[in-house]
Amino acid sequence: QVQLVESGGGLVQAGGSLRLSCAASGRSFSSAAMGWFRQAPGKERELVAAINWSGGSAYYADSVKGRFTISRNNAKNTLYLQMNSLKPEETAVYYCAADSSRYTKVNVNYDYWGQGTQVTVSS
Repeated sequence: QVQLVESGGGLVQAGGSLRLSCAASGRSFSSAAMGWFRQAPGKERELVAAINWSGGSAYYADSVKGRFTISRNNAKNTLYLQMNSLKPEETAVYYCAADSSRYTKVNVNYDYWGQGTQVTVSS
C-alpha cells in the first residue's frame, strides 16, 4: 500500500517555473514505478512523465521534453517534477501515481494515486 500527497502547485506566470513534490508513505516506494499526470477541465488525464524504481530511466511526453524533469529520492520517499518555461495551456491538476511494477510505465493504469495539486499558468 502506498499513500501519496502532492504539493508545490500554485499560480505562476507564463515562462515561469514550479517544482512539484509527491510524498509517499509505505515501504514499497523505493521499488515502485512512479508517474506524474495532469488533467485540465474537460480533458482526459494525460501522462506527463514517468520514472522507474531506481530513477535510472525516465519517460517524457513530447509536449514537455526539454522543459520538465522528473526525479526521485528513495531515501526521502519523495518524487519530484521540475517544470520550467510553463505555458498557459499547462494549467491543470497535477497528480502523482505509483505502480507496483518497478519499470517505467507509460499508461494510466497505475495502482495508487494522490489527490492532486492545482497548477495555474497565467498569460
